[in-house]
Amino acid sequence: MSRIALVTGGSRGIGAAISKALQADGRTVAATYAGNDEKAAAFTAETGIKTYKWNVADYDACQAGIAQIEADLGPVDILVNNAGITRDAPFHKMTPQQWHECIDTNLTGVFNMTHNVWGGMRERKFGRIVTISSINGQKGQFAQANYAATKAGDIGFTKSLAQEGARANITANVVAPGYINTDMMSTIPEKVMDAIVGGIPVGRLGEAEEIARCVAFLASDDAGFITGSTISANGGQYLS
Repeated sequence: MSRIALVTGGSRGIGAAISKALQADGRTVAATYAGNDEKAAAFTAETGIKTYKWNVADYDACQAGIAQIEADLGPVDILVNNAGITRDAPFHKMTPQQWHECIDTNLTGVFNMTHNVWGGMRERKFGRIVTISSINGQKGQFAQANYAATKAGDIGFTKSLAQEGARANITANVVAPGYINTDMMSTIPEKVMDAIVGGIPVGRLGEAEEIARCVAFLASDDAGFITGSTISANGGQYLS
């Protein structure tokens, strides 16, 4: 019987690539999404991966949604915390609402999802938690004090989980992407894009599939000795 993998924000962008990679590895995958019904339906039609709609910032919705997935597919063995938002603004203009929306989804949402699978993983003595952070959680970024704080927080959260889960054969790791070639990046003006690519030593954006391969490895049985780690997949940008 294949392991059950749950990917938040798993029907678009990096999340969709992760869902497909896990499916290709023989996992039974469920993907969550927050709002775009049309995109989610198209993703399911393309891949056969079931999609479930809820907001990861809502603890009760996470609890109910995970219960439904486990009723439909079986116990969740692999959780990929990929869902995230940005609410960018220079700090002197950042509103409490922008701060809290980012924290609630990107950090509290990771707690909400993980907390609702953790007990089952402990009982079954197996689990894989992979959380998607960001290069900006490692180095910070102008106008992203809220986003950078959440992504740095995800790393600290994961290091603590790794210590608590180790004896139960639960690993917890982070993948921190740099700039990835997704729909979001296509809206950036050409001059800005040139400046971004110019700061990446390998001279290009990353591809979603490259992030997905990192996640698929960390979710595999072969990665059982890797926990509390962060894979920085950014083309060497963090070094520059």
